Amino acid sequence: MATPHNEATRGDYADVVLLPGDPLRAEWIAETFLDNARVVNRIRSEPGITGTFRGVPVSIQATGMGAPSTAIYVHELLDTYRVKTLIRIGSCGGLTETLKLRSLVISQSASADSSINRQLFAPWEYAPAADFGLLKLAEQKAAVLGLSFAIGQTASSDIFYHPDVAGRYQTLRQYGVIAVDMETAALYTIAARFAARAVSICTVVDNIVTGEETHESERQALFADMTKLALEMAAAPGA
Repeated sequence: MATPHNEATRGDYADVVLLPGDPLRAEWIAETFLDNARVVNRIRSEPGITGTFRGVPVSIQATGMGAPSTAIYVHELLDTYRVKTLIRIGSCGGLTETLKLRSLVISQSASADSSINRQLFAPWEYAPAADFGLLKLAEQKAAVLGLSFAIGQTASSDIFYHPDVAGRYQTLRQYGVIAVDMETAALYTIAARFAARAVSICTVVDNIVTGEETHESERQALFADMTKLALEMAAAPGA
């Protein structure tokens, strides 16, 4: 059963799917970490790949950038392909001085400036959040792996190049939001609609407060810790 955006058939995806935004990252993860990897989707150059990690079936699906693109892939994975668990592995910008570059942010909940949830929930302001079991598992596995990480509220924005970057996130920072990406809120909202499990793990690639940033030459290796964490979670019993 295919969709306009995915040529896979039902059963091609494992129950657990990792969601990088970057299609090159999806391919790098499969080549670096998975055994018996096979491509199940190539439409729009957003690869879907299924293999095994320590003998456990795991899939990867690139989602592109931003909430609308992510929402399409997440909806179809849950509705058409009936996957059960989604783990976003992306990048984010830090909103607190103490959040170091290359560290991980595990999103507890995600505010958004997107109109998607306003269209769905008005007059309510829906608060999309991670699955608690996955959040707890991510914390446990990150500690065992000795990774530098923070758990907290995050935000998702539709605007990457905003003319007032310094002032844009001031109120969010005052209310404890620690990082910003473009996709997590959409992931959590759609997962809730389908009663699926989801958690977002992001690597801090820049810090909006301090102005620090990583260099493009570090990728894809920059995301190795995040990927290892997600795969350890995928291989855990009950994931």
